[in-house]
Amino acid sequence: MPDLYEIPKKLIENISKVIVGKKDVIELVVVGLMANGHVLLEDVPGLGKTMLSRTLAKSIAGRFKRIQFTPDLLPSDVTGVSIYNQKTGEFEFNEGPVFANIVLADEINRTTPRTQSALLEAMQEFNVTIDGILRELPTPFFVIATENPIEFHGTYPLPESQVDRFLMQLAVGYPSNVEEVNILTRNFRESPLETLQSVVSIEEIIEVQKAVMSVHIDQKVADYIVQIVSSSRNMPGDIKLGASPRASLALMRTSRALAFLDKRDYVIPDDVKNLSYHVLKHRLILQPRSIVRGLTTRDIVNHILKKVSVPV
Repeated sequence: MPDLYEIPKKLIENISKVIVGKKDVIELVVVGLMANGHVLLEDVPGLGKTMLSRTLAKSIAGRFKRIQFTPDLLPSDVTGVSIYNQKTGEFEFNEGPVFANIVLADEINRTTPRTQSALLEAMQEFNVTIDGILRELPTPFFVIATENPIEFHGTYPLPESQVDRFLMQLAVGYPSNVEEVNILTRNFRESPLETLQSVVSIEEIIEVQKAVMSVHIDQKVADYIVQIVSSSRNMPGDIKLGASPRASLALMRTSRALAFLDKRDYVIPDDVKNLSYHVLKHRLILQPRSIVRGLTTRDIVNHILKKVSVPV
């Protein structure tokens, strides 16, 4: 087994051969994978969200499945269905696309809440129950969901219970002019994804996930995490719904993964600060009057980080 600290670095470098100029987003997606969680990408179409998912799957030689969420998609289209075989006289289970290492839930907010909820058990429990039978999902199991801005036509807002299942919400953003020219240059003859080779194995990813769980987190840093998250519940004038204890767990897990990415076996307060916005962004619901005043979740998180004392 190679040096585990080098595995995330190799993975990021390989993905960067296809995805141009978005190293910060790539690193955060890899952090999500290392933390054994799931990531929600929100942005306008055409910014490479799908390409990022496919590149990650190919880089780890993992099984990749894409679910294109549409208004008529059924829960069984996600999890799978049992079909009667007339030859054998028995029901045979046909796996749905959720049975993969990397699952791209594309435009998840274009389908109905009933189908959205089909992912809940899978994302939280890493298994699904179909016809009363519990079926384990592959390891690792990583969901990258994309959603269009809610003001786009034909979108449904994700329920709070489902949004809370994602470790982080990230925005890709537009490339600069120089980066966009680089994208064109790389795709003159063929997509760089076609020639991309895997650099990390599934077994190595599993070992990294285990190593991340052993990264030390001091009691003072743990208290710092709790103070940040609990502060979001004590701002009734600005926040309608604060972050739950699941947010504290997510911030701890991602902070451990970020420390591991920086080749450290311990978490520092800067890890927590750097991830707070991405972990809390989608978990905070602002009061209508806060929105009218022009406040954003970034403003709220920045205010909390300034207010909470950093441990020494």
